[in-house]
Amino acid sequence: MIAIDRLTKDYGTGPVVRDISLSVRPGAFLVLLGPSGCGKSTILRMLAGLEAPTAGTIRFGDRLVAQGGALSLPAEKRGAGLVFQSYALWPHMTVAGNVDWPLKVAGMAAPERRRRVGEALEMMGIAELAGRHTGEISGGQQQRVALARMIAPRPPVMLFDEPLSNLDAALRVEMRHELARIHAETGATSVYVTHDQVEAMTLATDVAVLNRGRIEQFAPPMQLLDQPASAFVARFVGTPPANLVPVRDGAWFGRHPAPQLAGRTGLAMVRAEDLRLTDSPAPGSLPAERIEVIPMAGQWLVTARVEGQRLTAVVPRGTALPDRLHILLPDSSPTIFPEGDPHP
Repeated sequence: MIAIDRLTKDYGTGPVVRDISLSVRPGAFLVLLGPSGCGKSTILRMLAGLEAPTAGTIRFGDRLVAQGGALSLPAEKRGAGLVFQSYALWPHMTVAGNVDWPLKVAGMAAPERRRRVGEALEMMGIAELAGRHTGEISGGQQQRVALARMIAPRPPVMLFDEPLSNLDAALRVEMRHELARIHAETGATSVYVTHDQVEAMTLATDVAVLNRGRIEQFAPPMQLLDQPASAFVARFVGTPPANLVPVRDGAWFGRHPAPQLAGRTGLAMVRAEDLRLTDSPAPGSLPAERIEVIPMAGQWLVTARVEGQRLTAVVPRGTALPDRLHILLPDSSPTIFPEGDPHP
């Protein structure tokens, strides 16, 4: 189990991680998801022992590994494996040498090291590369070497800092499957940092959506999609994410009253699949300007401008799409979030 309680990090110019608390069970796959600068990599570095927290605690199981201002166990004493975004391989060493190095530093006997290295390379499907140097292999193969180096010591906690960001799209899909397999086969508790929601939805048992150093929502992946806790989560999660349509005094955009909005003000969550497009005016429709059309899984993802705001709809391929459209907003009562940042 990993337990974080009121974790804060401040470099002296204001906190970049603010009072974070969460816990995950042993064997969970936790994804820290959010935009650049939200604090997710800083949290991972504190988990790894590369940064000390300003306040709060971190526990791995029953063991206290960090306490703000009092304790921060060094990385090598935490029993955690870490894969960096850049892989951090030693170019003067062979593939086998890279995987062997942390075992050698830990003082493991040579016969056991050879066995562990062989097992890790086999698990990653790169045993035939053992004698080659890392500069002689592809980016995808280097990623596998970095993963083999992490799993060879058999850490109970595995930490991943955006490990797929340097790979092309096809390799990212392949490596997502590999990471899921490694997690299942090792039984370790994993923490994975990414800004890519597809990676989060594919890999995670639990997701913490971060924004400006705070947790906006901590939940299983499908709960984030079905029940977003804030406008930020609704806007950030989903392919495509939900539209957030301004409602003022019971009217869409403050100008188009609707019975289901009576007395309400805020940002209405309207999913792309709940918007309807027409090529001519209809009762209750709003005029729209088509901006772009993207084919996706047998459908079209249509983005249009309505009242100066971009809205996205999913429609069947073959739908008539003139430059000037009309959009029908749903007549059911929507979830409405308050306007403005709840964490100024």
